[in-house]
Amino acid sequence: MHRRLIAPGALAAASLLLAIPASAAEASPGAPGIGDPYYPYYGNGGYDVSHYDLRLTYRPSTDELSGTATISARTTQSLNRFNLDFLLDVSEVRVNGNAARFATSGEHELEITPKSPLAKDTPVTVVVRYSGVPSTKSAYGFTTWHRTPDGAIAADEPEAAWWWFPSNDHPSDKATYDVSVAVPDGTQALSNGTLQSTSSQRGWTRYNWRQNKPQATYLTTLALGRFDVTTATSDGGVPVLNAYSKDLGDNDGAARASVERTGEIVDWLSGYLGPYPFSSAGGYVPNTTTGYALETQTRVYYSPKQFAGGSNTSVVVHELAHQWYGDDVSIAGWKDIWLNEGFARYAQWLWSEHEGEGTARELADYTYASHPADDPFWTVAPGDPGPDNQFAAAVYDRGALAVQALRNAVGDETFFAILKGWPKSHAYGNASVGDFRAYAEGVAGRSLKALFDTWLYDTVRPAQPAVASASARGTAPVRPASWTKIQATNDVHAG
Repeated sequence: MHRRLIAPGALAAASLLLAIPASAAEASPGAPGIGDPYYPYYGNGGYDVSHYDLRLTYRPSTDELSGTATISARTTQSLNRFNLDFLLDVSEVRVNGNAARFATSGEHELEITPKSPLAKDTPVTVVVRYSGVPSTKSAYGFTTWHRTPDGAIAADEPEAAWWWFPSNDHPSDKATYDVSVAVPDGTQALSNGTLQSTSSQRGWTRYNWRQNKPQATYLTTLALGRFDVTTATSDGGVPVLNAYSKDLGDNDGAARASVERTGEIVDWLSGYLGPYPFSSAGGYVPNTTTGYALETQTRVYYSPKQFAGGSNTSVVVHELAHQWYGDDVSIAGWKDIWLNEGFARYAQWLWSEHEGEGTARELADYTYASHPADDPFWTVAPGDPGPDNQFAAAVYDRGALAVQALRNAVGDETFFAILKGWPKSHAYGNASVGDFRAYAEGVAGRSLKALFDTWLYDTVRPAQPAVASASARGTAPVRPASWTKIQATNDVHAG
């Protein structure tokens, strides 16, 4: 008979293991990506953010940004390490008040190791102190921080946050925000939501913005520069704040003629989509060389190039429609982009009808006729276009054809009930194309699988157009008057 000998050190280790809570003993690192197949390393696993508090200082002459981010979150697993998406230089990290170790990895990952493991389903507060020059940082060969003659802007899709605040950068993890930015007197700082207060001291002015409704990271914007700011309240009671760079040159008049109609358009869209879901609306037009617009929540970003050919309310309609379809109800994953772009484009078709420049049915018929069967347009499946085609014209135009096909199939009464009911049914949350189909089938009272397969997933031209009109009769449809302006917004997300 042999007795097993246990060394004193082993006894001590065993005793220590018994003293460690099971949740901590089982702790593991959070995943470096949230699991989106289009962007495997965007977002992070192991926690869910509820609020970002960003207190920043910016120097436009040197593009230096410094500040402190306080992130309120809850763990979704037991964690001994977790990541944030971030590019600037970090000087200190604290987790629940204690100093934490940190390191960088990959293209844009900040790895944080807390002093003690974090148990599952517990609140956590992360404080990150940082600084840097955002315009000198890049990831995957690009930057989304755009310098202007008098400052900079952060507005891009599907990523923008890494250049100015640490985050869980995926639309499925929405949060509320407080954004406080100090800039030299004469420079302004714009962000989402409502301006809570300003204060000036020793040559610096601090702007305090609050977004009190959940917001995706890519919809969070920062604009720094010299702006002419206008304020108003729509007939429906929505506060509107717009801003224009003071050096827009020849594009200034057309930009104002378009964006200043925001309140009117918000009220008009409310008739189709339901009450406006946020505490404010508006947009800004900085002096940038980019060519796109973006539905940054409550404060839409517009490139001045959108107005180089004159006023264009159609692009304003597109971005404001996103406040319901994309911002209020955000996509579950990037493959669900049709829920954003197909419906925003269809809102443009409805606006065309409102303006007497061609009905939605006429636009659908002309769009179908404009793309013969051998056009690569039909090889893009709006319901899952792939990352390379995420913002292809087919996602917009074929996506809107799918919306028109739905309207034609279920009839106007049911269709408009779906259009208005969807934002309410998933308010301030996330949803997939599958969720939308299930909702539409519930309202319509029948299966819509064949329709969705044909218009969102088949990679051939449907045998019949979305509506039975000129194309179905074999005659060439007439180009609607709004066609040129709507097509001018095809590159709203292109650089």
